[in-house]
Amino acid sequence: MKHDQYKTLITDTAKALGFFHVGFSKAGFLEEEAPRLEHWLKQNYHGKMAYMANHFDKRLDPRLLEPGTQTIISLLLNYYPEQTQQDPTAPQVAKYAYGQDYHYVIKDKLKELLFILREKIGDIQGRAFVDSAPVMDKVWAKKAGLGWMGKNTNLIHPKNGSFFFIAELFVDLEISPDGPIKDYCGTCTRCTDACPTDALATPYLIDASKCISYLTIELKDADLPSEFKGKMENWAFGCDICQDVCPWNRFSKIQQEAAFEPHPEFLNLSSKEWEALSEESFRMLFGKSAIKRTKYSGLQRNIQFLKKEL
Repeated sequence: MKHDQYKTLITDTAKALGFFHVGFSKAGFLEEEAPRLEHWLKQNYHGKMAYMANHFDKRLDPRLLEPGTQTIISLLLNYYPEQTQQDPTAPQVAKYAYGQDYHYVIKDKLKELLFILREKIGDIQGRAFVDSAPVMDKVWAKKAGLGWMGKNTNLIHPKNGSFFFIAELFVDLEISPDGPIKDYCGTCTRCTDACPTDALATPYLIDASKCISYLTIELKDADLPSEFKGKMENWAFGCDICQDVCPWNRFSKIQQEAAFEPHPEFLNLSSKEWEALSEESFRMLFGKSAIKRTKYSGLQRNIQFLKKEL
């Protein structure tokens, strides 16, 4: 029995919690993704992110990750900021990290969503995911009709661009799936042309080992590879280049989540203040931010590497 009467309840409840789009897909084996993922891993496009090669089967079939799952509920949460960093010469931070760490903010919302659904529906089994498990979130969101996979490998929504987080609820309810939508990238190559490290040399395929986000966050080496000297375009944590140039992001709307508001002093940091940043100031400014993932030493490594480019 399909529980389609719950679709409106789930969608309305999720939107009341701040999610701006919700979609549904049937849990199953991702047959088309299996050879793509295998090829991506064999080419070592994941760099030193060894965890990407773990749990291959579970990554492709959510029913192995969470037995009993019948439906994947995909949810989008906007993070597009009202203001950006004021000093264009200062080390740059990806917009998603301006406010509090999204993992905690979204996980709390998903827990509340699941609690409300259990109160209104009954003893449903569900599990929440926010970019912290072997879940192909962009693929499931695409299957649920929440956008298409752009040439920059980001999910793009036709009315909201791509500055949003993706989260999932795995539930044991059978709900009619929403179908995918058309790819509207067309002949546009702005993202692939703009990538300074050639991480997007092949459209729709990212060599993460060359991505500035990977280099500044995921790569834990003491030094960044010299081959990227002069190519970082002043990014110290993450990178927004392929999103900033995407014409679909003209539809991005200012986010309304208070937790994503940046620390009042952060946006005004000058280039000199970044270079002089102490560990105490780092903890004060970024203690609740995703930026803490790099640790103070990692951020200093990135800033020093940028200085060498000048």
